[in-house]
Parts: sequence; C-alpha cells; structure tokens
Amino acid sequence: MLIMIRTILVIIISVIICLFGLVYCLFSPRNPSHVATFSRWFKRMSLLFGIKVEVRRPKNLVLPQQCIYIANHQNNYDLITAAYVVPPRTVTVGKKSLLWIPLFGFLYWVTGNILIDRNNKVRAHKKLTEIVQNIKKRNISLWIFPEGTRSRGRGLLPFKTGAFYTAIAAGVPIVPICISNTSNKIKLNRWSNGLVIIEILPPVMTYSYNRDQVRILTKYCHNLMKEKLNELNVEVTMRELFEY
Repeated sequence: MLIMIRTILVIIISVIICLFGLVYCLFSPRNPSHVATFSRWFKRMSLLFGIKVEVRRPKNLVLPQQCIYIANHQNNYDLITAAYVVPPRTVTVGKKSLLWIPLFGFLYWVTGNILIDRNNKVRAHKKLTEIVQNIKKRNISLWIFPEGTRSRGRGLLPFKTGAFYTAIAAGVPIVPICISNTSNKIKLNRWSNGLVIIEILPPVMTYSYNRDQVRILTKYCHNLMKEKLNELNVEVTMRELFEY
C-alpha cells in the first residue's frame, strides 16, 4: 500500500512541478537562475521518500562565482538529493536523450541546462568549446557528473576527462561534491530510508594545470572524492545503527 501511495504522489507532484515550471520559464526561457529555483522544488520530495539529507561544507567556504561542480552520479534519486546543493546560476550538462522524457525533458532544457550528444564526438567537442566561452561571459557555473553514467551501486566509476578539460580551458576551479550512498537504500514500501550526507569539498584550483596534464587533475579529483565517499558511507552506516 505504501509503495502505491508514494508512487502516485511522486507522479502527481512531478507533473505539477513540470507544468508550473514550463509556464514560469516561458517568461524568461533558458535563464540559468531557473535551475537552482526548481532544484529547491524537487528536493522537497526527499520527505516523501523518507530520507533525511544532511549538507556539509567547510567553515567559511565561499564558492567561486564561476566554477565546475563535479558530483558522483548514482541513480534517479540524485534528482532529489543533489538538488539540495545546486547553487544559483549553475546549469548542468546532460545527455541529449533527456529531452525525450515527457514534461521533464523540456523543463530540463528550458531552465537553461545544456544537452550534449555524446554519440557525436565532433558536436560534443564543439558544444564544450561554446560552454568554455560562455562560462565567464554569462557568469555561470557548470554541474557535471564526470562518471558519464549512473554507477548503480558499483562505487565511484572512472572519470571522463571532459569536465577537467573544460575547467582548465575556462581557467576556473573545480568544486567536488560527494553524496553518500543511495543505491539499494531507498525502499518505497518502508517509512524511513535513513540518512544521506552531501559534502561540498574545497575548490581545486586548475591554473597550475595545462591540457597535457588533464589526466593528472582527473585522477587527483577522483581519488579525493573516493576517499571522502568512503568516509561518508562509513559514518552513515554507523549513525543509522544507532539513530534509525
């Protein structure tokens, strides 16, 4: 019964958000401020799924005005967990096929997010070049999942280098964001689904790297996030033993 109620409510709420969003964005389509606005709407569904989200950041951290945010990509629940920390004027980079998801796909595009055809390397490269030129011109930041796909419980997958080429070329820092494990954690027929911790790490400066060193930067960020994710997952497991 609970799983049926939750499923119906998720569908209804998602449709309402998308319809309202489409009307709202038609007055200023592709405005990058919209992404953070509607992220705040989607994050409220965490209560519906029975999860508690805890956000952490270094004390006195001031996020750069333009940067590349990188985060681990686990499953569809990223829509309600990562939504907690999407900063203003930040747009995500996603695959072009997202456009074909009914209602949500068009909302994703009209809010200002960027779609890339990953199957066409020439077009993808051209799009990334445009992105680099627009980061400072439009005063935006990018949110990229460097694994390139959902990990689905396989741990942090190897990173693709696109996000790091972009950061070096644009001369902006990288801000890693780590989201503790949600794979096989959220059960729709269970009232409480425990704790998810999201931690924003200090910016990684890229000015000392050149394009020939992109793999060094990629590996450094991967190791940084992998270590932090291991810490967060251990902490969540221990806390849930006593709190939930």
